[in-house]
Amino acid sequence: MAEELNIGLLLYIPYRALEGRVFRALAEAGFADITPAQARVFQRIGPDGSRLTELAEAAQVTKQTAGFLVDQLERAGYVERAPDPSDARARLVRITERGAATIPVGAATIAEIEAEWTAHLGAERMQQLRDTLTRLREITDPYL
Repeated sequence: MAEELNIGLLLYIPYRALEGRVFRALAEAGFADITPAQARVFQRIGPDGSRLTELAEAAQVTKQTAGFLVDQLERAGYVERAPDPSDARARLVRITERGAATIPVGAATIAEIEAEWTAHLGAERMQQLRDTLTRLREITDPYL
């Protein structure tokens, strides 16, 4: 009898499959230069921009690591740094036009994957999975 996998691994395997498909779709759309580490910071940028310290905290990386990743994203044209209108000493990281072009690619791929998973599991089970994971987030997501 095969050993039962722990819940962490059972959550991780489908996530990695989803992530891999999103990055393949991004590469096919001409965005092959974005890495998972960069995306972890990029996806946490607010609609009006975010400060580096906020990004580091949300991505659960050091400020130095977040700065390094933002530097890479900036060189690739996905983000820009701009003055923070609420504090002249601070700077905001904002998504550029090129960066914004990646968002619908990822969203469409995720929608496609969710449709496949719904077809595999059935609509009721997929909704139960979503509800269960949303409920689990209440005790696991410090940014809720």
